[in-house]
Amino acid sequence: MSSFTTISADKLARLIGTANTPALIDVRTDEDFAADPRLIPGAMRRSHQKAAEWGGEFSGRSAIVVCQRGLKLSEGTAAWLRHAGASAEALEGGFEGWKAAKLPLVPASKLPSRDAQGRTVWVTRARPKIDRIACPWLIRRFVDPNAVFLFVAPSEVTAVGERFNAIPFDIENVFWSHRGELCTFDVMVEEFGLATPPLLRLATMVRSADTGRLDLSPEAPGLLAASLGLSRMYDDDLAQLEAGIGLYDAFYRWCRDALGETHNWPTNKAKP
Repeated sequence: MSSFTTISADKLARLIGTANTPALIDVRTDEDFAADPRLIPGAMRRSHQKAAEWGGEFSGRSAIVVCQRGLKLSEGTAAWLRHAGASAEALEGGFEGWKAAKLPLVPASKLPSRDAQGRTVWVTRARPKIDRIACPWLIRRFVDPNAVFLFVAPSEVTAVGERFNAIPFDIENVFWSHRGELCTFDVMVEEFGLATPPLLRLATMVRSADTGRLDLSPEAPGLLAASLGLSRMYDDDLAQLEAGIGLYDAFYRWCRDALGETHNWPTNKAKP
């Protein structure tokens, strides 16, 4: 049973992918990480030995600490974070417990290198519509909550990526792009090890709306309409992205939690 200083894998799994996800900090030893170099979605690597130095970064925030089995390293690091003013818990069972529950794990080999502030940096074409909003949402919610997105002229995406150490996506002839009938969002879901039923359903919606095959998903016309509406509302791509993050939060929660729910009017009409 969870205590006030620990959190269960099931409870954490419900938080990941939402706006309420706490900071996730992986403090496994280098040897343990090398044995299985994957991360709980959205987690960052930190050294437990230096917790007293970096713990202040999380003051006033919620954080979950992950070690190999949920024992001394996560308990001790979480205690240091609480000392620094964070609301910190250790993951029960640690990485091994999460893996045993067959919950998603992101291969570290697929993660881009981070900048001096610890962020992944991505670049794509300006004036996003569907894939170029859906992919940043996925990255922010499941890969790197602090990811930076640069929107530039289509002809300059590759060059900007090279000069500014940014990962290009959703353009031709790069790794993170369409593959056959799959759109970039599909590719990211698969490559990042995130092929859960809710995200696969959302991926079908995105692919359907992004590629004009609206017959693939009954919800795709609504996603297309909302996406095009947002693109008309915002001249600033970053402002549009922030609005789009909320849109995909809603669609994801529907895919995860509300498939069986219906709505009608009047709600309390007396039966004859």
